Amino acid sequence: MDEISKSKKASVTSPEEEHDAQKGMYMTFLSGSECYGLKIQYVNEIIGFQDITPVPETEDYIMGLINLRGKIIPVIDVHRRFNRDPFEYNDRTCIIVVDVKSTLVGLIVEKIAEVVEIQDENILPPPSISRVDRSQNKYVYGIGKVGDSVKLLLDPERLLNDEEQLTSEQGTELMVDGE
Repeated sequence: MDEISKSKKASVTSPEEEHDAQKGMYMTFLSGSECYGLKIQYVNEIIGFQDITPVPETEDYIMGLINLRGKIIPVIDVHRRFNRDPFEYNDRTCIIVVDVKSTLVGLIVEKIAEVVEIQDENILPPPSISRVDRSQNKYVYGIGKVGDSVKLLLDPERLLNDEEQLTSEQGTELMVDGE
């Protein structure tokens, strides 16, 4: 009986151990022909594409709001955020719900790729060859080497500026007042 108690205690992980287990882990997804990565610590959940309520007078990449189990969450299209032409949503399209500074935001992506581990020594700063490259890479904080491929590592705080967070707060207030 003592052995069972010991094994149960050994299988319980503390928040510190769970954070250490997530260190270096990235959720990767496709946008166009590029593969991007987000630190797994930002990813709250991945949900299938669902109806989105548009919000008037917002940027074209802010698709609107969704109701996720009673929480109103703003949703942005990552492809449009990168100033690319819109893509047609299909059965592979999904929403990555991220938690950035205690604000939940949905990121519409074309397709989830995989969860990969990228050690710090395999992350390089993004190149800045021209002014155009710098403007497109303003959301990318690093290039992760994984085998023979590279993943563009995104900083979700840069991806979501204060304007989107304000829209989120306003959207929540509108929905609460409307109830």
